[in-house]
Amino acid sequence: MDKAVILLSGGLDSTTVLAMAKEHFACYALSLNYGQRHESELDAAKKIAAAFGAHHHVAMASLGAFGGSALTDPGMAIPTRASTGIPVTYVPARNTIMLAMALGYAEVLGARDIFIGVNAVDYSGYPDCRPEFIEAFEKLANLATKAGVEGQKMHLHAPLINWSKARIIGEGMKRGVNYALTVSCYQADEAGYACGRCDSCRLRAQGFVEAGVVDPTRYQADAR
Repeated sequence: MDKAVILLSGGLDSTTVLAMAKEHFACYALSLNYGQRHESELDAAKKIAAAFGAHHHVAMASLGAFGGSALTDPGMAIPTRASTGIPVTYVPARNTIMLAMALGYAEVLGARDIFIGVNAVDYSGYPDCRPEFIEAFEKLANLATKAGVEGQKMHLHAPLINWSKARIIGEGMKRGVNYALTVSCYQADEAGYACGRCDSCRLRAQGFVEAGVVDPTRYQADAR
């Protein structure tokens, strides 16, 4: 079976992508400790990878040293109301850096496929979640690697990019995803309990309602 690298944050979307990739590939899940305030997502990723029998590797990328995002800077508040424009939870160049690391990992493994759970429908306005970005990065991957230059084309998959959150949940349920293991909250506590107020929590909760699926999210006592 061919190998694939799956960027696994521990959240709902990347877990669904892992379940989809597992149908066709031997999966190597890659999670990044980039200085995020909600590190419980890394614990979730470990459990999820184990549940799917995927290899799991956690790499360091100290984006928190730069700040510039409410997800890495404790001095910046996580917004609890929808905002216009690109929100303060955007982490500068995060997906570019994550994909670059996944690309390096894939070359070492001899994998030609990389999966990422970006979404351009139910998302928060991040520029690195758009189809144009995915297309551009795949082109870069084939220009900048030994594999690409030697004709072993690299493929970047973003299967959820045009799906609603409800559809993502529905497809995950068909594949046996246990969403109770996932952590999506921007300010989840150490145990992974969600705040119920941030943008990610709102999109997730709405998705379960629209999918007609009971929300298994573990919420903090004072959530909402």
